[in-house]
Amino acid sequence: MSNISLIVPERAADIGNFMVGRLLPFRQKRSVGPFVFIDHMGPAKMGAGKSLDVLPHPHIGLSTLTFLFEGAIMHRDTIGSEIEIRPGEVNWMTAGKGVVHSERTPDYLRLAEKTLHGLQIWVALPLELEETEPSFAHIDALDIPCWESDGLTIKLIAGEALGRKSPVPVHSPLYFIEIKSMKTQTVRLGDELYGESGLYILEGVVRSEGNSFEAKQLLVAKDIKMCSFEIEAGSSVYLFGGEPFPEERYIDWNWVSSRKERLLQAREDWINGRFPLPEGESEFVPYPGRG
Repeated sequence: MSNISLIVPERAADIGNFMVGRLLPFRQKRSVGPFVFIDHMGPAKMGAGKSLDVLPHPHIGLSTLTFLFEGAIMHRDTIGSEIEIRPGEVNWMTAGKGVVHSERTPDYLRLAEKTLHGLQIWVALPLELEETEPSFAHIDALDIPCWESDGLTIKLIAGEALGRKSPVPVHSPLYFIEIKSMKTQTVRLGDELYGESGLYILEGVVRSEGNSFEAKQLLVAKDIKMCSFEIEAGSSVYLFGGEPFPEERYIDWNWVSSRKERLLQAREDWINGRFPLPEGESEFVPYPGRG
């Protein structure tokens, strides 16, 4: 019997003036551990004059993780953060009781040809931190644990696993791991992981129990302790997961909460202009159906 319980294909989604491939949530699997949302951005080539412009929009009850492979994004939020994220770096924003942010192409790239490629992820917060004060952390690429092991290059982008800990200030037991292989080989990590686990294939091919899986697929494991797979040379995959929460999480637009009434309050607050905007921003994303 296969250890893969579900295969999730990327599905096209529009986030304004930019198309992405959505992985989570999926109708048969709303979350993997505390991970409740994953978008694969690009790779998108943008000519001179075409840029990413995600207008200010709100979040509650979650942390966002942005990780780029190519390109750059200027992040601005109501905490006062204004920082450019580049490939290999991590932007980690904890919304808690509420934050608003925008994501745009930096000014110096707006008239140049460019490529944008990366992952945007939401991680739900534990019940006791859902209404915490918002916070922001930017982690440089050189500070992310990275090592080689028998032809594998492994990077622990966030969380704790494989005997290492990332400096990204996560709020619950989780892991987000990049694995690149220089040769075709079997990878066995089950004894070193915990909770629920998913494997996203960015490039290349993964094989499990006689089946082959190609890029732009998310594989969800039945039993993490049996997690092993063959990876082809030149492949890049992302292994993520952790301990799930005992309470269900609900999503409405950009908000996550264990309480449906909290989502209703956030919707009313946004529609009635009770969320502030980042400094220097005047436009915003209206609640769907209210634009």
